[in-house]
Order: sequence, then C-alpha cells, then structure tokens
Amino acid sequence: MAADLQARGVAGLLLGPTASLRYFTGLDWHASERLTGALIYADGRVEYVCPGFERGKVAGLTSAPNAVAADILTWEEDESPYALVASRLATGGVLAVDDQTAAFIWLGLSRQLGAERMVDGGPMIVALRSRKSQAEIALLTRAKAITLEVQRRARHWLKAGVLTSEVKAFIDAEHRALGGEGGSWFCLVSFGDDTCLPHGGEGDRALQVDDVVLIDTGTLVDGYHSDITRTYVFGTPTDEVRQVWEHEKKAQALAFEAARIGVACESLDAAARDYLTGVGYGPDYRLPGLPHRTGHGIGLDIHEAPNLVRGDATPLQPGMCFSNEPMLVIPGRFGVRLEDHFYMTEQGPVWFTQPSHSLDDPFGEGVDA
Repeated sequence: MAADLQARGVAGLLLGPTASLRYFTGLDWHASERLTGALIYADGRVEYVCPGFERGKVAGLTSAPNAVAADILTWEEDESPYALVASRLATGGVLAVDDQTAAFIWLGLSRQLGAERMVDGGPMIVALRSRKSQAEIALLTRAKAITLEVQRRARHWLKAGVLTSEVKAFIDAEHRALGGEGGSWFCLVSFGDDTCLPHGGEGDRALQVDDVVLIDTGTLVDGYHSDITRTYVFGTPTDEVRQVWEHEKKAQALAFEAARIGVACESLDAAARDYLTGVGYGPDYRLPGLPHRTGHGIGLDIHEAPNLVRGDATPLQPGMCFSNEPMLVIPGRFGVRLEDHFYMTEQGPVWFTQPSHSLDDPFGEGVDA
C-alpha cells in the first residue's frame, strides 16, 4: 500500500471500521458514530485512531500476533477526530479515504482538509484486496465446503409443512455444528412462487409438495465468506421448471468457461446473458430472464469489487474470486439460481465447489431424494 500511495502522490490512507481495516492491520472493529480506524502513510508507518475511552481495547486487539503493532492516537468526546487526522498530514498533503467508510466520516474530514485534499482510496484498496493469497483461498475453500454440506443436509431434512423460519434455524445450527463462525452469516429460504423474488418473500411460508425450493446461505471462516445457492423441487418438477433449470445450469457453465486471465469481468456476464437471450430470455435485464449481475467478488466482504457485470472492464487476474450465479426469473411463477464460486489461476478458473449435478440429484449423490 505504501508504494501505491507514493506512486499516486498521496500522503496517507485513512481506513475506517470496515473489512479493509481488518485486511491491512488485523484490527476488526464495529462501525459506530465514533471514528475508529487507522492511518497508513506513504512512508509505511501506521497509526491507529480511536476514542480515548477505547484505547485499552484497541491496544489489546492490536497486540495480537496477527495485528500490526502501531502507535494509537486518541481523541476525547469534546474533540474532533477529523481535526486529529488532519493534524497528522503535512501541509497540503492529500488523504485517500477508505471507500467503505460512512459518509459522515468523509464529510467531517472534508470540513477539516477541504475536498481538494481528499481522494477516493477505493481503487488502491480493491487492487490489493481483489487478488487473494493462498491462505485466503484456503479459508474461502473451507467456508464454502461447510455451506455446501449444510445445503445437502437441508435438502434431506425438508418435509411438507415446514416453515421457512424452521429451515433457517436448521441451517444455522448445522453451520455452527460444522465450524461456521456464528452460524449462518445470512440465510434466504424461498418456496414456490417466492423463488421468483431474487431476495425472497417476506412471509413465513410453509413448504408444499411440488414447490420449487431456493436456498441461498453462507457462513464465515476467520472472517472469510461462503455464499452458495441451490434450487430444486420438493416433489416432481414440471417440464417448465426442468427446462429453466437446465438453461440456468448452462448459463453458469458458460460464464465459467469464459473466465481467462486478462479478459474483462464483463465478458463473463456477456457469455451467460448472450446465451440466455439466444434461448428466449431478456434481452438485457428484462424478465423473464436474468435481472442482476452474473457474479460478484468475495472475501472478507460477501460482496466485493470487481463484479461480473456489464460495464466492469477490470481484467481478470490470478487470485481473484467470484460468485457465478446468473439467476433466471419467471415472474409470478418461480426462479432458479445456482450459485457457486471460483478463483482465478494462471491456467484459468477453478471451482471452490462443484456446481449442482442435476435438478433431481443436485448434490451428485447418485440418488433422488
């Protein structure tokens, strides 16, 4: 990061209480109305910034083996943290700001420094965070393996009349049993025509025989996310569901096959979307069809840049990790989303989890259940 700051003529980068603070320093801190974060300087120095009454806690957390040891700057309740940050910069020095920080932090700093002395730190942060190390890929691999197994168990546990809330509770317990931090980080369970809503319905619906089932869930391993979706039928699929499911599976496969080092992220979205348009969906984001991006980056945040979406020309590089989920929505009837993740190597993409095997045997167990 220091080299990037020097190259851009920026004096320092302020990290707020975001995943980037954890990524660069090891300090994991909750967002609040009080600024806690870190300053990374162009000469490589690091300083933490926090309220005076939090100094002891920050000192304890940053003395851990996985954290960066650095001086701690404090401000009292009747003082301005933004004035404190501004005082650490040389006259005229430009400050880059973590793009995930709250707007009030940017506004507070701009009143002290002037907007002309502030720049978006997002491009520098994304360039580093988007390329995962082997250690990060190992953590992501473990998280996704846990969730895939939870998905498999959930399918076998389903029974007529079960409520979506009961399925969510089961999935949370299974995540915990398998080592997911805090159980389910999120869980979306949809039955029947609720599956045509990309983020599910609002009610606590009971499962009926022959319902389409869509489950999208994930957990954490050392802060790194899983996020896997499976769609199948609790009973006997109609010919229409079977056809849409097969189109979804093909679109997901084509997006994966399009992934090559150096190609633009948007080309993977185009591969899936062009196929779907060719078989009668869309076009573009119209329904019935694919209403959202084909995929997103993933790591310490569940949704990270870059994205597999039209307009994102970021070239694929080794270590980048993405979801692959070109959902198909048939309005008022059902939706099908198959979501797995892959990471890029010099030789091409590698699946973290194997895609759904078939509509009747989604987990490749050789049995219909």
